[in-house]
Amino acid sequence: MKREVRARWSKAVLVCAKCSKKLDGGFGGSDKPLAKALRKHLKLKNGPKGAAGVVEVKCLDVCPKGAVVVVDSERPGEWLLVRPGDDLDAVAARLGLGEG
Repeated sequence: MKREVRARWSKAVLVCAKCSKKLDGGFGGSDKPLAKALRKHLKLKNGPKGAAGVVEVKCLDVCPKGAVVVVDSERPGEWLLVRPGDDLDAVAARLGLGEG
């Protein structure tokens, strides 16, 4: 049995699924939740084959009104609040995620 799996991720981004569900989507010019919209916008592959990981986590216990909490693995002390309609290019730049 395998004990580990190699991933091509250069970093991981955690997105609060509870915040996304409360907002009912609205990211990336569609009704998609933030994690899916960000993955599609950056053209990231799913799973360990992607250049970076955008992972939905159950709840981060911040619960802002009208925003989704996002944690960058490289800066765990600085949490980002992303609102529906925010420019995904600006969000990706703030998180240090490049195109593709």
